[in-house]
Amino acid sequence: MSGDTVSDLPYRPCVGVMLINPAGLVFVGQRLDGGQAKGGAAAWQMPQGGIDAGEKPREAALRELTEETGVSADLVEVLGKTEDWLTYDLPPELLGKVWGGKYRGQKQKWFLMRFLGTDDQVQIVQPHQEFAQWQWMHADAMLAEIVPFKRAVYEAVVAAFRPHLT
Repeated sequence: MSGDTVSDLPYRPCVGVMLINPAGLVFVGQRLDGGQAKGGAAAWQMPQGGIDAGEKPREAALRELTEETGVSADLVEVLGKTEDWLTYDLPPELLGKVWGGKYRGQKQKWFLMRFLGTDDQVQIVQPHQEFAQWQWMHADAMLAEIVPFKRAVYEAVVAAFRPHLT
């Protein structure tokens, strides 16, 4: 795709969830697709996904959390959200290959949620499974495991929610 074409593409509206446990550690899942954008290395990320037509961001965040982790709304407390939408652009090798080539990247509203349940209530095996495995991780360690093109967004999310983290 040419530069002019890419800059004309919109960002895909999306939400993300930073789920923390009582110790302030962050839920991260290892992507099933093996992290294609990271040269085949394991790619870890927090739950995130698109906003459906007519859906409010908070509703989308709770839906995505349940779809990706099995953690339902009654097992979390919403502590906050990012003030602004955060954006990232897809790297050139993924442009035109994901989301039907309709988007240049994502604009994301992130929500901070405290997990009120127990680890056995996290169920990543779902009908449209995203993650191969999951773990609780220190926020700074998580940043080192994120695909480079998403790292600036994750750094902004960690900075926004830092007072709640270990």
